[in-house]
Amino acid sequence: MSKLTGIDRLHNILKALRTPKTGCPWDLKQNFKSIAIYTIEEAYEVVDAIERDDMDDLKDELGDLLLQVVFHARMAEEAGLFDFHDVAQAISEKMLRRHPHVFAEETGKSIDDVKNSWEVIKAKEKEAKTGGVPQSLLEDIPSALPGMTRSVKLQKRAARVGFDWPEISQVFDKLDEELGELRQEIEQNGSSERLLDEMGDVMFVIANLARHLRIDPEQASRAGNQKFTNRFNDMEKQAEASGKDMGSMTLDELETMWQSAKTKDL
Repeated sequence: MSKLTGIDRLHNILKALRTPKTGCPWDLKQNFKSIAIYTIEEAYEVVDAIERDDMDDLKDELGDLLLQVVFHARMAEEAGLFDFHDVAQAISEKMLRRHPHVFAEETGKSIDDVKNSWEVIKAKEKEAKTGGVPQSLLEDIPSALPGMTRSVKLQKRAARVGFDWPEISQVFDKLDEELGELRQEIEQNGSSERLLDEMGDVMFVIANLARHLRIDPEQASRAGNQKFTNRFNDMEKQAEASGKDMGSMTLDELETMWQSAKTKDL
């Protein structure tokens, strides 16, 4: 008997976990919606390992993410919808279709040509799926995407028909406008709904600014969070070294420690 591959073992493990009466009560209770959050979390943990350049952790996190794919496929198979083979086959066919410059007779192209070709092929696939019925340009952008990521995708789609600022200075002008409106709501003691609405406008423009700068706003946000974490950790060390409790220090004392942490390029 040939030795089982890693993916075969994983399939067998999921099958056992999902077997009624003898399986795991927690795994048996799950459905597509209940484990969706774990799928998202595992994807973020993959990104975290990559940004920390921790390849050992990346191997583990990719395994956790693969488990989510197999878990979803297993539940679909139980429901008679599709199985893991169908998932792998579908993505394989999609990659073949979208890379005609590699797998068909098209000649080599530049990266920009490849991107444009990808979008054209994707649009044809979408048209075939909808039966040629006109759809919104924004139709298939998932609402569950992280907010800033979805903002950028919406803006890129709108830019295809020319709805975009040609100059970055215009984005800054819009940001100033939205910040002014938010400030006005604050000064007028606006409701939480109005503040949420205006804050959303500010965030949308910030995402647009990042897009014009060719910066991923989610990556920039993670970098900013990590910078804050590093500097705050240094503040804690400073406080410990001085024998003081941060909770009892004045804001001026805390700011002094913060400025000290900044000089260390943290």
